[in-house]
Amino acid sequence: MKELGVMNRRGFMKVSLASGGGMLLGFSWLGACNNSSGEGVIHEQVDFNAFVKIDSSGMVTLMSPNPEIGQGVKTSLPMIVAEELDVDWKNVKIEQAGLDTEKYSRQVAGGSGSIRSSWDSFRKAGATARVMLINAAAAAWGVESSSCYTSAGSVYHKDSDKQFKYGDLVNSAVAQKVPEDVPLKSPGTYKLLGKRIANVDNDAIVTGKQLYGIDTKREGMKYVCISRPPAFGQELVSYDSTESLKVSGVEKVIDFDHKIAVLANNTWAAMQGVKALKIEWTGNESFDSTKDYLTNFKKALETKSNQDPKRNDGNIDTAFEGVEEIISLDFEAPFLPHNTLEPMNFFADVKTDSAELYGPIQTPERTRKRVAEQIGIPEEKIQLGLTRMGGGFGRRLMSDFVEEAAMVSKLAQVPVNVIWTREDDMGGGFYRPMGYYRYKAALDADHNLIAWHHDSIGCSGNLSRQDNFPAGAVENFRVDSRLYETPVTTGPWRAPNHNFIAFTEESFVDEIANRTGKDPLTFRLELLKQAEDNPVGKVDYDTERYANVLKKVADMAGWNKVKPDGIYQGLAAHFSFGSYVAEVVELEKMNDGKLKIKKVYCAVDCGIVINKSGAETQVEGGIIDGLGHALYGEITLTNGKADQLNFDQYRLIKMKEVPEIEVHFIQSDESPMGLGEPGLPPAGAALANAVFAAINVRLTAQPFIKSDIFV
Repeated sequence: MKELGVMNRRGFMKVSLASGGGMLLGFSWLGACNNSSGEGVIHEQVDFNAFVKIDSSGMVTLMSPNPEIGQGVKTSLPMIVAEELDVDWKNVKIEQAGLDTEKYSRQVAGGSGSIRSSWDSFRKAGATARVMLINAAAAAWGVESSSCYTSAGSVYHKDSDKQFKYGDLVNSAVAQKVPEDVPLKSPGTYKLLGKRIANVDNDAIVTGKQLYGIDTKREGMKYVCISRPPAFGQELVSYDSTESLKVSGVEKVIDFDHKIAVLANNTWAAMQGVKALKIEWTGNESFDSTKDYLTNFKKALETKSNQDPKRNDGNIDTAFEGVEEIISLDFEAPFLPHNTLEPMNFFADVKTDSAELYGPIQTPERTRKRVAEQIGIPEEKIQLGLTRMGGGFGRRLMSDFVEEAAMVSKLAQVPVNVIWTREDDMGGGFYRPMGYYRYKAALDADHNLIAWHHDSIGCSGNLSRQDNFPAGAVENFRVDSRLYETPVTTGPWRAPNHNFIAFTEESFVDEIANRTGKDPLTFRLELLKQAEDNPVGKVDYDTERYANVLKKVADMAGWNKVKPDGIYQGLAAHFSFGSYVAEVVELEKMNDGKLKIKKVYCAVDCGIVINKSGAETQVEGGIIDGLGHALYGEITLTNGKADQLNFDQYRLIKMKEVPEIEVHFIQSDESPMGLGEPGLPPAGAALANAVFAAINVRLTAQPFIKSDIFV
C-alpha cells in the first residue's frame, strides 16, 4: 500500500492506495458542527471521516458518494460502512454527497462497479471509526482496547458492565490517533449485510416527496428546451424565432453548436416556443436507412476481415477443412434507445468565474472536466451536485445534456434547467449499436466441437467478447469484429458489450448441442470441464462458479424432470461484471399454438450479497428488461431520422406480461461483484432457447415479436 498524503494541522489525511488502485480511505476532520434532531434539540455532530458523522445522541449519518440511478447504492454502500461501524440501522441516516474528488474516488454509476470498486474503502471507513470509538472508551476506563467490543452503536467492556454509547464518545474518539491498520469483520460475523433492507428513498418515492433533477427550481431560473437536428448528420443553416418569441412565457432564443435554445418561465412555454421556430437544416440524402444496414452488413461479412482478430486460438481455417459438419447462424441486433423514465435534464448557473451544476449524471467527475473545458472555468471553481435519477441505463454516462445547460447559462447569463422532451431523447440520443453477428462451428466425426468462429460488424467496434465462455474450451477459436461508419450516435446501453452477445453465444451453444444430440445443460458442463482441465488460452471466468449456477438453476427449474403437457424450458448463462448468472425461461404453449412466458428461474453468484432485497430487485429488473427488449425493442431510422419518437410507437413490456421470477443467490465469501446489469444478458437467450424447445424455431433476430409466435 502506498501512502499519498500525510496528516496536516487541520487533521486532513489524503488517501491510501492499495496496489490494485482505488481509494481505501479519505478522512476529513472537519470538527464539530450542530445537528438538529427535529425535536428542537441540538446535538453536537462530529465528522469521523468522509463517510461517517456521529452526533451526541448516537445518530449516525453516512454519506453516499456514488450516483443513485435506481441500482440501490444509496442504501447498499452505507450498509457496508454501517456493518463495520457496528451500528444499529435504525439509528442511521443517509445523505447523498456531491462530487468531491478530495474525499472520494470513482464517483461513477456504470459498469456495475459501485460496490465492487468500493468494497474495501467503505469497509475500512466504518472499521476505522469503530476502532477509534473503542480506543476512546478504553482510555476513559483505563483498560486495554482489546478488552472492549462494540454492538449496535455502543462500546462494552468484556469484564464488567461498563458501556458507552457512541454519542457519549464522539468528542474523545475524534481526538484519537487515526489507526493505519484496522481489523475487518469476516462474513460469518455480519449482522447487517445479507439482510433485506428497504431502500432508504422508498418512502419519499411512493409519497411523491422524492425530488429528481427535472424538479429543480431556483430563484431566477429559466426553463430551456432545445431544437436539435431532426436527423443524424444534419446541421443548422438558418432559423427565424419571430413566432417563437410571441409564445406567452418565452423570453429569449439563442443558438449554439447547430442547436437553438428557447428560454421561458415554464416548460410548456419552452416546448411550444421550440415548435414555433422556423428552421432550415442541411439535407442528409446520403444517409442509409437502417433497412439498408443489414444488406451492407451481410455484404461486408462475405469478405475476410483485414483487422487483427480479437482472439485467435489454434487455426480455424485448417479446422474447418474436411470436417463432418459445419453449423452456421446469423444474428441481427437493432438500435435501442435508453428510454429512461426521467428524460435528460440538468441545472446550470454559470457566472464569470464560477459555476454550479446540479442534476442526474452517472459520470460527475468526467462531466465537470468537460464542462470546465467548454466554458473556460477551472474545475475547482465548478460545484456539481447529484440528484437521484429516474433511470440511466448508460445514457447518463454521456454529458451532452449537461454541456448544453452550461453553455446556455453562460450565453444567456441566467441559471437554467435544460429539459429534453421524450421525442428529443428517443429521436436523438445515444443508441445501443445496431449490429450483425455470424457464427460458424465445426464438428468432427464424433460430433465434438473442434472450431468456433465469431465474425461481427456494427455501428460500434465493441460487439464481441473474446475471453468469455466458450473461449478456453475450444481448440480452434477466433473472434473478429468490424466497425461500420455511421453518423448515428451510439453508446453504452445496460450491460454494454454483453446485452446482445449473450443472446448470440448462448443461442449458438444451444444450436450446437441440438445438432450433437446432447442436452443443453450437459453440453455446457462438458465445455466448462474442458476449459478447466485443458484450457486453451486466457479466459475471464471461473469454470467452477460458472458450472455451479448452471447446476443450481437446473435444480430450481426441475430441468431434467418430466414437464406437464404444453410446458417447455430454455437455458442460458453468462458471466459479466464479475458475476455469474444462469436462467431458465419456462414457456406455456396455448391452445392456439401461441407461446406465453410462464416463469423465469435464476441462479446468481455475485460473491457476498450486500442487501438481499436490493439484490433481488436488481436481478429481477434486469430479467424484465432483458425479456422486454428482446421481445419488443427496436429503433429504425429513415434517412437518418428515427421512426419511433414516443411510447405510442416504441413497445415496452407491460406489467401484466411480466412472468413470475424466482431468484437464488449462491452462498459465497468472495468479494461482492456487479449486480445492476448481469441479470439482463442471459434473458433473451433463455427465452429463445425455450422457443426452440417448444416449436423447433430458432429465433435469431430481435425483436422477437416480429415472429408472431407469442401471446
